[in-house]
Amino acid sequence: MREEFRRRWAIPLAVVVVVIILDQITKAWIVRTLGPVPGTSRPLLGSWLSFTYVQNTGVAFGLFQNIPGFFTITSILISVGALLFYRFQLPHAQPWIQICIGLIVGGAIGNIIDRIRYRYVVDFVHVSWFPGIFNLADSAITVGVIMLAGYLLLFGEGQNGVAPPGDDALLGDLLNNDQWQQRSDRQ
Repeated sequence: MREEFRRRWAIPLAVVVVVIILDQITKAWIVRTLGPVPGTSRPLLGSWLSFTYVQNTGVAFGLFQNIPGFFTITSILISVGALLFYRFQLPHAQPWIQICIGLIVGGAIGNIIDRIRYRYVVDFVHVSWFPGIFNLADSAITVGVIMLAGYLLLFGEGQNGVAPPGDDALLGDLLNNDQWQQRSDRQ
């Protein structure tokens, strides 16, 4: 039982802890450096990249402002949902999947901490060509979701971690079916 827990949860928990620590350290540094007044900015790479302190009461990238209680509850439910999805639907032995889940849940918890602590999320990364301002937690969630979607699209692993057949045997069976041949004979 202990070995099963370690094999299934060690990597995701380690990633969650690292994401939360880095997220909270960067946010504390931003508040100390650019706060307490929102909108204070420090250019990093000319006008292309800057740190701009924002108090985000909405969701990722500043969308849907001014309903923080709703998003706190929603974030908690999404985190629990991601863990349940991992537990019951995803192949646990895949380190890639474990890292993805750790990034998603770690980012969500990082923002939940802010919502409970401040009633808003500290955002600060401002890229000139991107419309929103975000933080490390938002980045972790986004990267985790993209990595997970890419993995599932490329490898198609299902509930038991078994990839679909790599050959076209099913397609061959369908093409050799008498009904298929009769249809093609009519045309």
